[in-house]
Amino acid sequence: MKLLLVRPAHFGFNPETALSNRYQQQANVPDGIILEEFMAVATVLQNAGIPHIIVPDTPVPPKPDAIFPNNWISAHPDGTCVLYPMMAPSRRWERRDDLLYQLKSEHSVTRVIDLTAYEEQGHFLEGTGSVVFDHRAKMALACVSDRAHEVVLRDLCGQLNYTYLLFHAVDENGAPIYHTNVMLWMGKSVAALCLDSIRSEEEQDRLLEFFERTQRKVIALSHAQVRAFAGNAIEVFDGVGRNYFLMSETAWQSLHPGQRNALETLGDPLTVRIPTIQRVGGGGIRCMVADIHLPPRH
Repeated sequence: MKLLLVRPAHFGFNPETALSNRYQQQANVPDGIILEEFMAVATVLQNAGIPHIIVPDTPVPPKPDAIFPNNWISAHPDGTCVLYPMMAPSRRWERRDDLLYQLKSEHSVTRVIDLTAYEEQGHFLEGTGSVVFDHRAKMALACVSDRAHEVVLRDLCGQLNYTYLLFHAVDENGAPIYHTNVMLWMGKSVAALCLDSIRSEEEQDRLLEFFERTQRKVIALSHAQVRAFAGNAIEVFDGVGRNYFLMSETAWQSLHPGQRNALETLGDPLTVRIPTIQRVGGGGIRCMVADIHLPPRH
């Protein structure tokens, strides 16, 4: 596993995505601050020995959310790459043939599943923002929203030979949470999620049963912690297999001592300061990294 990051050229508030992303806040931000926060992520990964690649955003056309590549592509252990249908027209420019070609040149890519035609039908599924994968169990978890349609998820899982578990999640005001990875993340032996956002006890039970069956310790997050992006983390590994929980400083500071202790028994926290990216983009560190699970090219 390695991480793909896109160094932004025109990061900024996107009014198209703000219609469904209630975590965005409009602000004028100098490019220098965004680049500083982005490079802080790169430095943290480099110092921890986390395999990653950084590619520059293309300057034309301007793409305010290009820093979040995980929404348009996913790369799977069986050699599959998936291209996803995006709700905001401005985000569709983020899909890049040259990045797909680069992955093919470095890894064994056996097929590409292209779901982008669903955009014409108004059906969307935005990568590992909308879907949280368990590749070992061949399971996909997703909360229903304008950016996660079951018809697309069913098609994807059918082609991947995965099972899916669909549920409904809302914020404290009752509005649908736009991306699953805002309120849920999973590692090998841990799952952190906002159970309070799932009002159906049946759906809660199905999720908890899955976590129990896959032997994951559950950490329950509050709505306030979700707003601090504690639900937007990812387990990553260095070159010798040591595991880390990559999250923002905002997310880590929002956790209670007991939650921090529980995580520290299962891996090492790896935190980075990205408050402006979170506030203006409405996405955290998990959104900034596309996890590449492709086998190496022989």
